[in-house]
Amino acid sequence: MNRTARLYALVEELRAAAPRPLTIAALATRFEVSTRTVQRDLQTLMQTGVPVRTTPGRGGGWSIDPEMTLPPIHLTADEASALTAALAAADASTPYASAARTAALKIVASMAGPAAAAAQELAARIVTLPTHGDSAIRTAVEQALANNMVLRLSYTDAAGHESNRVVEPAGLLTADGRWYLIAWCRTRRAGRGFRLDRIAAAAPTGEQAHPHDLTELLLGSAAAGAVQPTALASLTPPP
Repeated sequence: MNRTARLYALVEELRAAAPRPLTIAALATRFEVSTRTVQRDLQTLMQTGVPVRTTPGRGGGWSIDPEMTLPPIHLTADEASALTAALAAADASTPYASAARTAALKIVASMAGPAAAAAQELAARIVTLPTHGDSAIRTAVEQALANNMVLRLSYTDAAGHESNRVVEPAGLLTADGRWYLIAWCRTRRAGRGFRLDRIAAAAPTGEQAHPHDLTELLLGSAAAGAVQPTALASLTPPP
């Protein structure tokens, strides 16, 4: 059993026993590997966000919260390849790139058979030229969107003019490989798009932002015809 398949099987073994903990020794015997290998696998699962935990002392061991995990994901080879290609595009300048990386590890750990083989084969044949991306700026934008918080930006426009803005984030726009923060700009008192790679600094103000309709902010702009990506449409609750 390769490591990817073992990680998947390890999660399922813990799910089947939950909430009862299993010892490292019992897991090592079950998978016919060393206790050191099991310990390393469990640490990998923790680092990727799988809710495994250890209970010290007699009667303790490793367990998983079944309410915080998904059941096995059965993907076709084509679906696995599609997810691999999509996640490969999440480089340092892409919003939620860090979460995309951990999601990729979880997806791989959940797959077995032809789907896992297809994903691994395709992953070995995808390369990317790194682009500039400031992780602190990206994180500030992500958190502002998630928590609906006002941001203070230092921004350089297409003409090279620098300005400071206070904005209320409304959403993200992707076009031609670029990402834009769409927001209500208090400085300009209008909806504006800020290309993420042109934001020199971004800092939360701690102030709650007013809700803004993304479509309304895009009206009259070059992105007025923007539509929701097909792949995300089914994730959005009806109005």
